[in-house]
Amino acid sequence: MIRVAIVGTGGISHAHIKAYMQFPERCKIVALVDIIPGKAQQVKEQYGLDAEVFLDHHEILEKDIDLVDVCTPPFVHAEISINALRSGKNVVCEKPMAASLEECDAMLKARDESGKKLSIIAQNRFRLPVRNLKALLDNGMAGKVRHVTVNSLWFRGHSYYDLWWRGTWEKEGGGCTLNHAVHHIDMLGWMMGTPEKVTSVLANTGHDNAEVEDLSVSIAEYPGALAVVTASVVDHGEDQALIFQCEKAKIAFPYSVFASQPQPNGFPLAEPDESFAKQAEEFLASLPPVPYEMHTGQLENVLHALETDSAPAITGEDGRRTIELITAIYKAGSSHQAVTLPIPPEDPFYTVEGIRGAVPHFYEKTTSVESQDGSLSFGNFKKGEK
Repeated sequence: MIRVAIVGTGGISHAHIKAYMQFPERCKIVALVDIIPGKAQQVKEQYGLDAEVFLDHHEILEKDIDLVDVCTPPFVHAEISINALRSGKNVVCEKPMAASLEECDAMLKARDESGKKLSIIAQNRFRLPVRNLKALLDNGMAGKVRHVTVNSLWFRGHSYYDLWWRGTWEKEGGGCTLNHAVHHIDMLGWMMGTPEKVTSVLANTGHDNAEVEDLSVSIAEYPGALAVVTASVVDHGEDQALIFQCEKAKIAFPYSVFASQPQPNGFPLAEPDESFAKQAEEFLASLPPVPYEMHTGQLENVLHALETDSAPAITGEDGRRTIELITAIYKAGSSHQAVTLPIPPEDPFYTVEGIRGAVPHFYEKTTSVESQDGSLSFGNFKKGEK
């Protein structure tokens, strides 16, 4: 039985708790931690958990706990994860991994020195249509990637940034690029790797109660391909997509394929090449099913990694790669210059202090509330998609 502690009992923790509760024969939530008095107790009662309640994560470091699940605001991800790893506990940490590459590297060092496991949440990889998109790319049937469109488009009203930890570089660590597009940037890195160069523009177009950006547009340069990445929390409808234009066809999430047929003059015929769509359908039908999706899928994988002493599907290195691309976007958008990757330790943007000293403060945060009503959303997609 894997004994789990949840640190941070805000909105995202509920997805984690519900996931663990699907595997009562494999794990048990034994501790809940939140710095706001009464909050963890309320969550304990809501789910009927047989768990101890604490106000400080330091109180659980000497407890009999196998897995610490970090669901706090981003600015303490590194501190809590490192402390838990050094105390001999495995860690799963919500996105984003940390607020800087320096913190990511410190987390990886603590993992290696402790011999424990570290996984960073990237639950979209466990969506069936995302798995299928990755499989089609890896199969190579569409040929080389030439152009990628990444639309991480979300909508958050003005009051979103009133929550106490949101809207500042100090506590949220960034705006929509870090805390929303992290999902799609992780998927881009998973499918394409790290680009060679990044150009970016940052803006705040609709949230004058936040220091951070609510919109960014970036171009990532890969050998033989460009990726255009838009991160936003001002888009009505949240029409999110990853579109890969390859040599032989377009393949995309939400799932779609399209193969143009060229005429002798290079212009496309009106009708697509249906043989590619049929080939893709046959290939996807041959793949194994996805038993669990989203957070449930990833946390089941973490449980399996602990049970079998194997590596989790999403590692600390995966989390770091995503932070490096996001850091490059912030550096490019702040300096108005193209940024070459990798970002070395001597770069000012390698550290939290360097980032905070160089990024634009669009507005000053004007409101700070302890909690907000309402439910969370995890993106606009249809569960029936392939």
